[in-house]
Amino acid sequence: MRLNRRFTVFGSALFFVVIISLYLMLDHLQLDNTKNPSSGMDQFQNGHLSILQDKIDRLERLLAENNKIITNIRDSVINLRESVKDGRRVAESGNVSQGHVELLPSAPLVIPIDPDDCQFSTRPYSKSADRVQMLDVYDHLAFDNPDGGVWKQGFDITYDEHEWDNEPLQVFVVPHSHNDPGWLKTFDDYFRDQTQHILNNMVVKLHEDVRRKILWSEVSYFSKWWDNIDHQKRDAVKKLIERGQLELATGGWVMPDEANTHYFALIDQLLEGHQWLEKHLGVKPKTGWAVDPFGYSPTQAYLLKAAGFSNMLIQRVHYSVKKHFASHKTLEFFWRQNWVNDH
Repeated sequence: MRLNRRFTVFGSALFFVVIISLYLMLDHLQLDNTKNPSSGMDQFQNGHLSILQDKIDRLERLLAENNKIITNIRDSVINLRESVKDGRRVAESGNVSQGHVELLPSAPLVIPIDPDDCQFSTRPYSKSADRVQMLDVYDHLAFDNPDGGVWKQGFDITYDEHEWDNEPLQVFVVPHSHNDPGWLKTFDDYFRDQTQHILNNMVVKLHEDVRRKILWSEVSYFSKWWDNIDHQKRDAVKKLIERGQLELATGGWVMPDEANTHYFALIDQLLEGHQWLEKHLGVKPKTGWAVDPFGYSPTQAYLLKAAGFSNMLIQRVHYSVKKHFASHKTLEFFWRQNWVNDH
């Protein structure tokens, strides 16, 4: 189809050139006749007509040659198309004769799993009174979405005002970053419009009050900001880190999606961020911070533990799971994977 379009365009262009050439030659003859009307007819009869005839004959020969070339190309395309169809029919019938390229067999739809490669897949998980097995929790959760309660889709909480002692209620507010490297805007747009201002204000506000703290997790943005600030501001950032006012959490290049991402990519982006932090700040994060992935993988928790992390925070789980954990007072837990030994 694409070759046919090219042939049509080429033929049209060639025809247009022929028409324009004829028009220019006739116009030139008419101009000569205007300048010398007495001898114009004689010149046309003696010389110009023969020259014009020669050019027309030459154009006709060129058109015939081009038509022959186009015909040969069209025949080649048709032959190629037919050979491809024949090859498909041979491949589908399974008869591969000598001279044809032998096609590789298609991959099976279901790949058998060697029990030695995935031992935990068939091993029953252990149960004990102090453990929560999420497979069991999911079996009896309704996963409904009622509207109401102390938070959206939460539940009502009541208490007796006389049960409290004289200890004041402690409320922990954690200022933290949540800067998507890509969502509604591009990475550079987010940095220019919002992120750089957040980080600049962070340096000013934290130095105004030593009690203020902030947690930052996206190294991709932090590194871009770092490259654009002067040495004085860099020294100020290092002092904030030393005083514990600025904490770098997780330390990955991004806050990765965990539900669909291969563990190779999870490890790669974690290495990228940790290498940058070690080189420029001498920091090694110990806390994981994952407040926005839509779905969490036990693989990420496993990788963070292997990277030396001591704790992590997750946020976006279903409201039914949050309510279950809150009612059973299990919002803080040790995340143990099925493939990890009991010890």
